[in-house]
Parts: sequence; C-alpha cells; structure tokens
Amino acid sequence: MKERELRDLIADVKTGRMSRRAFVQRMIAVGLTAPMAGMMLSHSGVAMAATEIPYKPTKAGGGGLLKLLYWQAVTLLNPHFAVGTKDQEGSRIFYEPLAGWDNDGNLVPFLAAEIPSNENDGLAEDGLSVVWKLKRGVKWHDGMPFTADDVVFNWEYARTPETAAVSIASYKDIKVEKIDDFTVRVSFAKPTPFWADAFVGQYGMIIPKHLFADYTGGKSRDAPTNLKPVGTGPYVFVDFKPGDVVLAKLNPNYHVPNRPHFDTLEVKGGGDAVSAARAVLQTGEYDYGYNMLVEDEILLKLESAGKGKVNIIETGAVEFMMLNVTDPAVEVDGERASLKTKHPLFSDPAVRQAINLLIDRASIEKFIYGRTGSATANFLNSPERVRSKNTKLEFNIEKANQILEAAGWKKGADGVRAKDGKWLKFVYQTSINAPRQKTQAIVKQACQKAGIDIELKSVVASVFFSSDTANPDTYSHFYCDAQMYNTTMQQPDPQFFMNQYLSWQAATKENKWQGRNVSRWQSKEYDEIYKQAEQELDAVKRAAMYIKLNDLVVGDNYILPVVRRPRTTALKTGLTAHLSGWDNDLYQLASWYREA
Repeated sequence: MKERELRDLIADVKTGRMSRRAFVQRMIAVGLTAPMAGMMLSHSGVAMAATEIPYKPTKAGGGGLLKLLYWQAVTLLNPHFAVGTKDQEGSRIFYEPLAGWDNDGNLVPFLAAEIPSNENDGLAEDGLSVVWKLKRGVKWHDGMPFTADDVVFNWEYARTPETAAVSIASYKDIKVEKIDDFTVRVSFAKPTPFWADAFVGQYGMIIPKHLFADYTGGKSRDAPTNLKPVGTGPYVFVDFKPGDVVLAKLNPNYHVPNRPHFDTLEVKGGGDAVSAARAVLQTGEYDYGYNMLVEDEILLKLESAGKGKVNIIETGAVEFMMLNVTDPAVEVDGERASLKTKHPLFSDPAVRQAINLLIDRASIEKFIYGRTGSATANFLNSPERVRSKNTKLEFNIEKANQILEAAGWKKGADGVRAKDGKWLKFVYQTSINAPRQKTQAIVKQACQKAGIDIELKSVVASVFFSSDTANPDTYSHFYCDAQMYNTTMQQPDPQFFMNQYLSWQAATKENKWQGRNVSRWQSKEYDEIYKQAEQELDAVKRAAMYIKLNDLVVGDNYILPVVRRPRTTALKTGLTAHLSGWDNDLYQLASWYREA
C-alpha cells in the first residue's frame, strides 16, 4: 500500500467515511496486525475503540479460591524492580497502571478516568505532551486516597539512577507535573509518537508515595513494601514467601463494581513446566498455568484428559540465543563481564557467523515447539509491519566449517578448533526446562560437527530469572559465554522492546544489572536510528526505522533468534480469563470468573 493511499484511509476514518473496524480489516489484509492498525489511528488522532470485558457475576466475591501456578516462581513484588515476567505478573496482582493493553492493541483504562485523545484534549497536536485524567475515589489498600501526587512520585522514583529501576527508560526523559489532584501532564523533550509508555502496562504499575517516599535512590531496596505490597488492585496482600507462594484476598473496597469474583488467591511457584501443565490440564488441581514451555506433543496428550485447554495468543515474544560481547572470565574494577573487556572468541565475526549457521531452527520448531513456536531469523517479529524481510533462515554445517577454516580456526587432534592459542570452547546456559535443554542439545550437536566444543549449563528458573541483584547466576548478570531465554513484547509498539540494545541500557554493576541490554552489544548507528524513531510522527517512516534496527542487531550475530513464541497458558475448564498478548496475563485479573 502506498503512503498516500494510507493517509487517505486514515483521513476517511477521521471524517467518518470509514469505520474504525473497516480500517483495521483493510490493514490486516495488507499485512498489519490489529494492534498496529489501532496505534496508527491513535497516532493520527483517532480515539481508541472502547473495550468491553465480558463479566457475568453480579456481585464481588463468591468465587472461592483461585489457584495460579507459576513454575518460574515470583521473587519480589515491586514492579519497578521486576526484571522477569513472573515478577511483573506477581506485582500486577496488587498494583495497577493508568492503562493497559487489550489483545487488539487498544488502551484500557485502570487508574485513568479515560484514555487521552484529541477529542478530550488529552493529546497535544505537536506530540510534545499528553494529559491524563485520574479516576476519582480510588483508595490504596490501607485506605489512603490515590491522587496525582502518587503518579508524580512514581516518575521521580523510577527516573532516579540510584533507585536502579528496570523501568527507568520509560521515565528518565520525560517531565511529569501535577495539574490538580486528579490530573497530570506528561511532557516530552521531542515529538513522541508512542506516548502510551510511562504509566502504561507492565512498567506503568503505580506504587504509593506515602509508603515509598522514604525509600528512594540508594534506599530503594530497603523498603518493607517491596515484599508486602499495598496497591490499588483487586486483591489485598496476605503473605509472600519469595520463590514459593503469594497469598491474597478480595479487596472489599475495589474501585470497580462487582469485582473481583474470587474470595482468595494463591500463586504457587516452583517445579517445572510439564508438572504445571499436568496440574491444570490433566488433574485440574490448579485453575491457571503460566508460560507452558512444554513440547507440544506433551500438551496435546494432557489436553485429552478433558480438564482444561491450552490457550495460545500471538505476541512479539522471541526465544533467542545471546553471545556475550564482554569477557565473563575477567574482572575489571571488581566487575565481571565489564564493558571494558571483549570476549576472546566472539569478538571474531567469523565465529558468530558460524554459530548462527549451526542453529537448526526448523528442527527446533518441528520437533519441540509445534503450535507454541515458529522458526525465525528476526528479533523483532510483531506487529507484522515491522517484521524484516531482509533476513533468512539458514542451517548449514558445511558453510560454517568453511567460514571458520578461512578465518584461521584450525581443528586439533581432538577435533576442536583453535587459533592463536585460544580453543573454540564456551559455556552455554539457560534455565532448567525440557524444550530449552533439547534446544541446547541440538545446537551442541551441530557445533561439534564444526569443531566447536560447548559445555551446557542449566540454572533453576527461579534463580536464572531472579530479580536479586546479589545473585551471580541471573540472566541479567550474564556471567557466561552464551545464554538463551525468551523476551516478551508487552506493547503493540516496538519502541520499548527495541531499547534492549541501546548502549546506555547495558546491564552493569553501576545500575545493579537492571539495564535491559544484557548482551552489552553496542552500536552508534543503532543508537542514532533509535533516537530518530522515538520522535518520528510518520508511522510509515517509523516502521522502516524499526526494521533497520532489527537488521542491525541480528546482522552482527551476537543476538541469534530461534523461534517466535506466542503466549501459551493452561486454563482449567470453566475459568474465564481475559488475556492479552500485549500486556501481563493478569492485567484483567479483576474480571476473571468461574462459570457456575
């Protein structure tokens, strides 16, 4: 579709000659997803569609106990420190953002009274500010009122470097001011097409000023409320054992009528994905199972028991292998994997190129993931409009051998290649989980045929994905040569997702390993294009910039995509759970219910 034609269609929606639904369907026909089409309309000044959440109960309570199973156990309950998805999910039980994302990419208000738009004067024409009107009558779980002061405080808290918040990127370059007790203005330093970042979705959950004001900056980790949350959400804190269980009960003063349905809530952690799938699909012991990272063959067998079904929702998540730019074996000024070092093997482009050719993605999809993963050569896969067509899937052991041989890596008597006294041996880690161990084995086997010796390391998921800054085995420390995990895209816009490779986002000792750039890959060209995309108001040009960013990061072969992963959960028969591929699974927890 040509740019002029696209602009004419948007104009038709604005003037009422074309319905929003018709526009979205037209965009889907030319390769966009519904969320991207919705955001294009929003960027162009067309208000988002109202989202109706089906809900049958006529009163709050009466639903008994809701049992959720997270085989990657929750380790903390402060959303600003939630490095992994399971900690973001745990925080979402108690805390709410101003707005979240439904599965069609529409913004849904939570603590906001309405979604900002041109019609309600919430969006500035120049893209330099957005005004949020807050919902009135909302109280924190301890009875204190929620006001604009809490919103402003969250901005100050997250943007302070000493706080070491994982959400800092959403807040450090904006200004937030209180207009009145229930109105705030978010101002941007430059025209900003994606204004729905701060205070929205997973990094938008708001914590109470009156309980955290004394624990900012260097004191942030000492706040008792990090482990005993006091939020505005549908459930009130009862107990928390990090790495084990979260207990909560119905909030009798919740600000949405007739919600929540369940009287009590249990979030159990630990175990493994197969056991979690079995506990929902086969035995029906639990109502919900998070992140079913299980071979599809096993899921199909478990579903045959009739106790539950696997729920699959398309997302922008990707399972990928990451090579360390730095040297984890060297310590500089008390810091391992320092930015001042280079990896002794991967600094050779030929080694990275060869490893990329030795990942049999097609077999990994066919024999492991099935419905739950599709082979990809792209890091950025969704929305489809920003999925690059410049990359290709290639598995070629012979070509990998040729590249290594030409680069001077010669095989020794043991079949392992070496060059300049350095052996082509490295450690490859991931979390303990059958599909991941099988993927590791497939990669190791192919690498052996090319003269690369890999030592496989598996870390307990609750440790690997822990937000504990003192734990050296977390994926964010990356004290290893290579590692693999899944990264989620929880916005229908690629801006936040792609900040994972900005140079200033590198995970270091200074920021307590909270930087999102875990690989520590850096590129001046990437940084500059990202800055341009941040302020490009033209949706067509902006999409092209994100395709270029993807091509830069995967083209350097430090980041090796494996499979696109949809959101795969297990739901017990009778449970209605409103899920979204663009937000936390628990974003609509208040509206979950069980059929009588």
